Amino acid sequence: MFGFSIFLNETLSQQQKDYVAQMAQAGFKGIFTSLHIPEDDATKYRERLSQLGSWCQEFQLDLMVDISGNALINAGFQMENLAELTAIGVTGLRMDYHISNKQIANFSHQLQIALNASTVTQQDIAELKAANADFSHLEAWHNYYPRPETGLAEDWFLEKNHWLKANGFTIQAFVPGDANLRGPLYEGLPTLEQDRYHHPLACALWQKKSAVDLIYIGDGGLKERTKKQFERFINNNEILLRVNDCGTEYFSYVLGEHVNRLDEAQAVIRSADARFRKIPHIAAQNTVSRTLGSVTVDNEKYLRYTGEIQLCQEALPANDKINVVAEVVAEEKDLVRHIRGGMKFTLEQMEEEHE
Repeated sequence: MFGFSIFLNETLSQQQKDYVAQMAQAGFKGIFTSLHIPEDDATKYRERLSQLGSWCQEFQLDLMVDISGNALINAGFQMENLAELTAIGVTGLRMDYHISNKQIANFSHQLQIALNASTVTQQDIAELKAANADFSHLEAWHNYYPRPETGLAEDWFLEKNHWLKANGFTIQAFVPGDANLRGPLYEGLPTLEQDRYHHPLACALWQKKSAVDLIYIGDGGLKERTKKQFERFINNNEILLRVNDCGTEYFSYVLGEHVNRLDEAQAVIRSADARFRKIPHIAAQNTVSRTLGSVTVDNEKYLRYTGEIQLCQEALPANDKINVVAEVVAEEKDLVRHIRGGMKFTLEQMEEEHE
């Protein structure tokens, strides 16, 4: 499942409601927000959370709220009776610091509860069991890390997730957005440090292969192009890629929808339907070295393979039988390595983007 973040640091606007509607239409299923960000005015939280909750009810979205210590009380809510939260559309609470396992166990009988995935221990699990927690309502949610160089290490993340899965938890993690980045640092809000400056969908696809069940956009926005890419993946299992023309006669030949062959190759993505297209005479042109994201067509020198279309997943040497006809734009090359066997991918001509 995919979700996204809306923060309560300012009055919620019609523009933000439109964004929520667009994300719901794209197939996102949940919203994350926080009641304990130091820079925010906590006295405004109740009104804004109520408004956000009403949007979630309208668009049938889950609403997970991050709390710590007295965050609920500071925002004007009761700590023990959570009925008023569920009434306004809150479906879950993420527990951060200064909340006891006894309190968490009590909360788990009222709504969905997210434990801090990075810090939960075997002792916590034992204490929650002793306090009669409803484990069917417990999940494990990782943090996001605003400060560069502080995001989680990949090996540690994978090891922790393996332990969480062994203990029966649903796992959540954040990937960065690429618009409306969260202040005051504006450096992205990823769980993993390796994701900080990469394409949000590419980060999400890596996490899907790494035992993560719920993937949320940490920052407050996505570019229109990125939203479209998420929508096509969520609803059609398809990757959209923009490509530049490399100056041959065959650029238009490679544009459009393709399907990666079921028998995945190591170095390239092979278009399953390429040989079923009407194949023109393909002379040798631009037979240069290939890079990650190069789109190629086999020329007449490759005999029975003439017309085969490939998308390179790594750097490869020049071959006089292979024409390099297009190149995936730099900001979308991260996606290329995530096109699995049987997955659709569409190559679109690069045009000037209007945000």
